[in-house]
Amino acid sequence: MARKDSSTPAPRKQRFGWARQIGTAFTQARGLDPAVVWWMLGAFVLVEVVFVVLGIVFDHAIYLSVIGIPLAVMAAGIVMVRRTERAAYAQLEGQVGGGGAALGALRRGWFFEQQPVAVEATRPGDLSAAAMVFRAVGRPGVVLVAEGPQGRAQKLADKERKRISRVLPNVPVTVLRVGTGEGEVPVRKLVSKLQRMRPSLTKTEVTAVNKRLRALGSAPMPVPKGIDPMRARPDRKGLRGR
Repeated sequence: MARKDSSTPAPRKQRFGWARQIGTAFTQARGLDPAVVWWMLGAFVLVEVVFVVLGIVFDHAIYLSVIGIPLAVMAAGIVMVRRTERAAYAQLEGQVGGGGAALGALRRGWFFEQQPVAVEATRPGDLSAAAMVFRAVGRPGVVLVAEGPQGRAQKLADKERKRISRVLPNVPVTVLRVGTGEGEVPVRKLVSKLQRMRPSLTKTEVTAVNKRLRALGSAPMPVPKGIDPMRARPDRKGLRGR
């Protein structure tokens, strides 16, 4: 029998993995918001000072000061998370697909599509000025998030709303437009807007509606004007290789 090679070292378990995760999160937070360090420090000092003052008042300065340390660390962590979220949403504001990316922060109970369910671009392959519609399904019903040029985005969302209403006539469909103008929802407030909407479906109905919409598929992509898909010819030079 072949002898087992004992010279090969066994894989070592990673120690302090939680510390590495915290360090990675802090590095990412500082990259998005350089001022996050000072905000975290301010939160830590503020909470600790409160506990020190309470300790002096109640004649337990050392005891309450020690208790205040983990709570001060927790406060600094909460500030880091909030500042990071705000900086991330600020980067998404005005970006193509920003509304769809923000839907990724929805909590359990929501279904959303990472890709737009409807797109209308003025030029093939150019999404810089494209109108897009993203879809989310939750207890408030179906929510369509439109972004892009106002007229085309609203028209595209209305078309998608009618398409859904024909299949699910008893399910409420709400259209929200992402932006900073009047009647629009900023990217940073989109998730909270959806979560505050009044529920009208049960959890079972939400799952059924999502399955029905996924089976329905997305709206067909528009064909650029001037192109007849029935007469389109392949690029023979491309097939042979240039």
